[in-house]
Amino acid sequence: MENKATIKEWELRLYIAGYTPKSVAALNNLKRYCEEHLKDQYRIEVVDLLVQPQLAEGDQIVAVPTLVRKLPEPIRKIIGDLSNEEKVLVGLNIRPVKNYNA
Repeated sequence: MENKATIKEWELRLYIAGYTPKSVAALNNLKRYCEEHLKDQYRIEVVDLLVQPQLAEGDQIVAVPTLVRKLPEPIRKIIGDLSNEEKVLVGLNIRPVKNYNA
C-alpha cells in the first residue's frame, strides 16, 4: 500500500474540453483537495483537448473532465467534476476505503 508520506510529488493531469462549468468545478475541487491533503507535494497539469486534442490518445481519454494520476504509479483515472471528495481521495489512493461494517 502506498504511503503519502514517502511520496515526493504527486503528478496529476486534468483533461478538459474548454473552460465549461464542469471543467472549472473539477479544477477548483482538485486544487482544494490537493492543498488540504497534499500540501507542497503535488503538481497539476491542465490539458485542454480543444487546444491539444492529440494528447487524449496517450492517456486513453474518452470523457472529460478526466483526472489522471501519473505519479505515483500505478496510473489512476477519475472521470467527472470531482465533487465527491471521498471518492476522489480513495480513487487517488490518498485515503483508504472506509470500512463501514467495522
